[in-house]
Amino acid sequence: MRAKVCGLNSIQQMMQLDEMGVEFSGFIFYPKSPRYVLKTCSTLELKKAKGATINKVGVFVNEEPDQLLTLVDECGLYLAQLHGDETPRYCEKIADYISVIKAFRLRDDDDVLWKIKDYQDIVDMFLFDTAGAEYGGTGKRFNWDILFSLNINKPFFLSGGIGPDDLEALQSFKSDPVAKDLFAIDVNSKFEISPGVKNMELVQPFIKQLKHL
Repeated sequence: MRAKVCGLNSIQQMMQLDEMGVEFSGFIFYPKSPRYVLKTCSTLELKKAKGATINKVGVFVNEEPDQLLTLVDECGLYLAQLHGDETPRYCEKIADYISVIKAFRLRDDDDVLWKIKDYQDIVDMFLFDTAGAEYGGTGKRFNWDILFSLNINKPFFLSGGIGPDDLEALQSFKSDPVAKDLFAIDVNSKFEISPGVKNMELVQPFIKQLKHL
């Protein structure tokens, strides 16, 4: 199973993840986030950072389109993850330039298919996260039952407070029909020492076991 480790603020840790076989590293370009990557890394450092297999994902929240596209070029990003209230028209503009992941923050009573329908033919992938008062992750898992048996019909990332103790639950999730579209698992805060700094002693065994699910 593919993995994305999000909220990094260190090129060194990105390279460690690359050595573990992690496919995606997420860098947050939202200034209000405690994991805002441009506090610790320059755009040039990010652009020069290249691993053997890992791909850089930029996470944006309601960013001005021209600024977003500038950062894509300046940082050498592979994917743009849109984690705010971006409209289908906004997403279409970005998707003309770079592959787009549109994130949806889900509540227990959400109609998932209704939420994603206007984006279905525009973006490349979806990401399902837990709804919270602020933009970004909550460190809590949403009720995966609301995804069960749905035909998402688009590759998606599963996110939302996934931690080292969730491997059995992920194994169970894989047995549901919705998992035919499961593209990757997205992890962040449950593996941190502090915002933006990952505990590699937790990450490494999790990734190793995830690869065997």
